[in-house]
Amino acid sequence: MTAIKTTEADLLARDIRVAIVAARFNRLVVDRLVDGVIDALVRHGANDKSLELVWVPGAFEMPLAVKKLAQSRRFDAIVAVGAVIKGETAHFDFVAGECTSGIARASLESGVPVGFGVLTCESLEQALDRAGGKAGNKGADAALAALEMANLIKRLEA
Repeated sequence: MTAIKTTEADLLARDIRVAIVAARFNRLVVDRLVDGVIDALVRHGANDKSLELVWVPGAFEMPLAVKKLAQSRRFDAIVAVGAVIKGETAHFDFVAGECTSGIARASLESGVPVGFGVLTCESLEQALDRAGGKAGNKGADAALAALEMANLIKRLEA
């Protein structure tokens, strides 16, 4: 097997500016996700001056905020956190789908990586498990993905 050039990124946040977009709906869950994002970024070298938290009403409103922040070019990465919990109607499917596709589109169009930490769960218990409970903190996972991608983009553009 021949050796090929390999490009990977690290998880150092020292020179990375990050916006956190958080949905206020299901705040009990989202507050824990936000805590996970901030904790993960600080543990990897971020400081308060390199982070900005933006609250939006709910998951449906997240794509527009993510797009505007990405277009501002003030941030190297964005982390989106929220919780969409299934109810008895199809509303869940529409909100989750539009949130997901809108955030992905904003990232692709802007070139700014977005860590996706929007939970789509069957119950509040499942959401809490994923927001710092027995399934870890998906906010922290999204922060690390955004951080790695921001560093990777910097290397690819160098």
